[in-house]
Amino acid sequence: MRFGVLGPLAVWTSEGRPVRVPEVKVRSLLADLLIHAGRVVPADRLIDDLWGEALPANPAGALQTRVSQLRRALEDAEPGVGRALVVSRTPGYVLQVAPDAVDTGRFLELTARARSTAEPRARAALFADALALWRGEVLADFADEEFARPEISRLTELRLTVLEEQAEARLESGDHALLADELGDLVARHPLRERLRAAQLRALYRAGRQSEALESYGVLRAQLADELGLDPGPELVALYESILRQDAELAGPPVPAPAAAGNLPAALGELVGRESAVAEVGQLLAEGRLVTLTGPG
Repeated sequence: MRFGVLGPLAVWTSEGRPVRVPEVKVRSLLADLLIHAGRVVPADRLIDDLWGEALPANPAGALQTRVSQLRRALEDAEPGVGRALVVSRTPGYVLQVAPDAVDTGRFLELTARARSTAEPRARAALFADALALWRGEVLADFADEEFARPEISRLTELRLTVLEEQAEARLESGDHALLADELGDLVARHPLRERLRAAQLRALYRAGRQSEALESYGVLRAQLADELGLDPGPELVALYESILRQDAELAGPPVPAPAAAGNLPAALGELVGRESAVAEVGQLLAEGRLVTLTGPG
């Protein structure tokens, strides 16, 4: 069974069929357990997260009812597996799943692989695979719940960091022309992120759009002054000055040329069990320059 929090809460069977988890409190319980997947969440905390000050008459009994409903929903979807995932363990409950059963676990695994990959194009591809797991805003259906906000903030910030790392990897691989356009919307949504802005400035400059790079820096400097009373950081200032000077080190790697299409057909597999035929063809070629072969393939 697989679970998703990188978007609205979602559950799928191991075959990929969506699992319906009914009732808001049961879904809230699952979301809370997923945020702490593999770790025990105390019953008192679950009760506070689910009901806050509007406690039911019997909070412990109400929580046990929701746990039973969650187990039943998971078990109905995948008999023999679902019920065992929600484990009672003092002082509360734990969702006992492998890290890669939750999309956050797969996201972290792919980003770790990307960061350990030296070749920039392969690194950018792994970052892209990680980002493709996102289906929308983290736990979008629980954005107003207090228990979900820290995890929503953490994962949202992590996604932005990965987007910045991916942009830098693409710059290293010479993909600046496309990147210069793609970063525009992202920078507009997060205008004060200096690392992201730096990637955009480099991409614009390498794409031959120096004036736009300088203009983007000016926009950031004005926004920082107006909103925070700050100046750009020293690294961004140094990048801006390098752009003004048109430093050679800003040129970056050349754009990779597409592989040329060859005229030769794709290589075929070896001939198996045709030793006598191969010998005959060899003899014919020894006697003449041209031999015609007919047959499948």
